[in-house]
Amino acid sequence: MTNDLARRVHEHRTKRYRGFTATYDVNRLVWYEFYDRIVDAIDREKALKKWRRDWKVRLIEDFNPEWSELYPTLTGWTGL
Repeated sequence: MTNDLARRVHEHRTKRYRGFTATYDVNRLVWYEFYDRIVDAIDREKALKKWRRDWKVRLIEDFNPEWSELYPTLTGWTGL
């Protein structure tokens, strides 16, 4: 969950912080969702963390069937 997706993806790509994305070399944005309320974004993130991997793959493929890198499309994007 972030209020500046482009900045957050950049942090992941540059491994600015230690954690899951740095450990597993996760550096491509292939899916995201927008929420108007922070509480809704947090609730969704918590729910997704409990999902099975195949459900997450299906979610990504419904949104981005080619698993295209979406970071370049975010220039200047801010919001939830």
